[in-house]
Amino acid sequence: MARWTGEWLSGSHTGLSTGEEEPQRWRGERLGLPEAGPGSAAGGGSRVLALVFDLVMASLLTSLFVHPVLQDTAAMQNYNLWSILVWAVITVLPVAFFGFTPGMAMTGVGVARLDGKSMVGLWRAVVRGALTFLLIPAAIRNVDGRSWLDRLTGTVVVRLR
Repeated sequence: MARWTGEWLSGSHTGLSTGEEEPQRWRGERLGLPEAGPGSAAGGGSRVLALVFDLVMASLLTSLFVHPVLQDTAAMQNYNLWSILVWAVITVLPVAFFGFTPGMAMTGVGVARLDGKSMVGLWRAVVRGALTFLLIPAAIRNVDGRSWLDRLTGTVVVRLR
């Protein structure tokens, strides 16, 4: 039996084993994703690493224009607000048009729509970015490896290589 979060996030699948259904053999099998390689469901580790890369990149880019002064609380608040804005830009725009953030490109994962269309689109990218900012919706995943933000936007994070 799968984790409790996997069952109640999976939609109509109740998680109660009646013996009639065959258990899922790999993440994304019910979605038609391959077991391994390009197009398979990405693991949690690569997703977290991509987020860390994006956060570090946003901080470094912000540092080019706003200098952090660790002893000055007001300056650090200003720096942090600019970093969040930069993170939002480097997260939302690339996902909307290319399907991956710079961190995702570095870790070899990307966002794909389940309906098969090529572009994720702006509204899906904005919702994904807002829910990622909250962390909890991005952290809780179902048996397919899809988080709340993936389920809400009809997307899945897949391996690119």
